[in-house]
Amino acid sequence: MITPVYSPERTGLLLVDPYNDFLSDGGKLFPMLKKVADDNHLLNNLRTAVGTAREFGIQVFYVPHRRWQPGDYDNWDHPNPTQCLIQQRHTFAKGTWGGEWHPDLVPQEGDIIIQEHWGQSGFANTDLDFQLKQQGITHVIIVGLLANTCIESTARFAMELGYHVTLVRDATAAFSTQMMHAAHELNGPTFAHSILDTLALQLALQH
Repeated sequence: MITPVYSPERTGLLLVDPYNDFLSDGGKLFPMLKKVADDNHLLNNLRTAVGTAREFGIQVFYVPHRRWQPGDYDNWDHPNPTQCLIQQRHTFAKGTWGGEWHPDLVPQEGDIIIQEHWGQSGFANTDLDFQLKQQGITHVIIVGLLANTCIESTARFAMELGYHVTLVRDATAAFSTQMMHAAHELNGPTFAHSILDTLALQLALQH
């Protein structure tokens, strides 16, 4: 893959699900991804990716999962496995610490917060496509969690809608190294136009 040139006014950074339950010690899902996250230096790379985007005038979009509330998914015919996990653990519960932004990744003035997604795609049943189009975005850089669920689903949907898609392999994590391998080595090349690490992203955004 050839590293593209990112025009700041046409590029958006999509930060998916930066919740305490994923990223912080004590989070409900953090123990499941801690090893991969530590190996990837995930939190440092997320800070770097978001900070670099802001430094170079790239619009940051927060793409959050639905914050669990009592009654969510009750009587659903076809909840997906991720939704079942959220229901069982009350993950990202609204009004709780676990459902708050990680303190290093809190939205800043000018960031755009997208409607919460129920499933794995940040586009399905949200205003993400509308907001990107209103900002004139053609290129999306997708970081956050999880690599093989919400990141992959959001990125695939973006490709289908005609966006140029970049994945950042060390600014995400999953519950196992096998899942990470599948996300970036097997599946990613079928829909992403570019797959970088955080350092390569920094260098690309500087040009």
